[in-house]
Amino acid sequence: MKEFKTILETYKEIDFSQRKAALATVVQVKGSSYRSPGARMLMLDNGRWVGSISGGCLEGDALRKSRKVIMSNEPQTVTYDTTDDDDNKLGIGLGCNGIIDILIEPIDPKAEHNPIKQIESFLEYKNYGVVATVFESTDNETIKVGDKAILMPDGNIYSTNTTGLTQLLNEDLASILNSRKSETKSYSSGKVKVFFEVIQPGINLLIFGGGFDAKPVTELANVLGWNVTVSDECVAHLIPINFPKADQMVSCQRDFVAKEFDISPFTAIVLMSHNLNYDKEVIMQIIESEAAYIGILGPKNRAEKLIAHMENNGIEMTEETKHKLHYPIGLDIGAETPDEIAVSIISEIQAKFSNRTGGFLKYRKGPIHYKDSKNDQVFKQVYLKNFFPNKKSSS
Repeated sequence: MKEFKTILETYKEIDFSQRKAALATVVQVKGSSYRSPGARMLMLDNGRWVGSISGGCLEGDALRKSRKVIMSNEPQTVTYDTTDDDDNKLGIGLGCNGIIDILIEPIDPKAEHNPIKQIESFLEYKNYGVVATVFESTDNETIKVGDKAILMPDGNIYSTNTTGLTQLLNEDLASILNSRKSETKSYSSGKVKVFFEVIQPGINLLIFGGGFDAKPVTELANVLGWNVTVSDECVAHLIPINFPKADQMVSCQRDFVAKEFDISPFTAIVLMSHNLNYDKEVIMQIIESEAAYIGILGPKNRAEKLIAHMENNGIEMTEETKHKLHYPIGLDIGAETPDEIAVSIISEIQAKFSNRTGGFLKYRKGPIHYKDSKNDQVFKQVYLKNFFPNKKSSS
């Protein structure tokens, strides 16, 4: 979501009477690459760009390609083969060992199907959606490169194409949503290739406790583009100058937590108030919520007191409940200072939402990015529970 936000913010600053722009999206990766499918970069005709499609290797050439797209006003897919260490077509031997397809689309702020407007809608998603984008087509009469079909969080399907794309992709849109795995599929005997991208809401971080050690947690979460709320029942702790990166600061008495906050499966909660009695009351109200992560600051025996309090008050510690609880909070990185502890906490939350253990990559068996063993495709996998409503189809 951070990349979406940055691209949208930059887009809103562009004076289109003076400048032109294009959007590059990674739509397929076979082998290895720095970025996975779904990575985006907004490019201006003056050479400026935000976002990224690689580690800096492909951006320069993509900028050059974007000028052609801007001039023709036609989207284009560019393929980069980085498997040859000695291939200097781009001026350097990349050696990334991957074949990367990049879709470059012109940006017209007046166009009905402006892809940036679609990015803006992604930021408003409260649940899962799927975007299907055509990035290769020799069937130019009916389906064109850049055409999209979008399964929105309300279950409706929206399409930029009126000549059968929705009917062609309808079943697979539902299938991708169910699997929550982005991937590329071919249609019409290989004449049409489509990138299916699972879109999920950004992480909402809810921090209970407005102490000095909460500040670096909010700052790191903000860097990642998360929506951050800091809550405390003591108004004196919620000083704006202490939390300049928080999206919201909410003074809420412990008895009203359940009523005050809208907690979803995309919410991570951190208890760091340093007040055991306050935490006891708060955790009673949040433990059975849909939050995917609840972290408790402090030593293990402190958290065990909270768990004993819940059990004594009729809360059953099911496997699902135990899975969402994290104590002591954070990854084991030897953190001591508030800043180091913040790194540990944010890293654990990121690992939880990515279904990773947080260990050293050097000991990971298999590729860094998820990969389909059958076709060597790199894909994004979403693991959170699916609370998606029944799908409705509309034209």
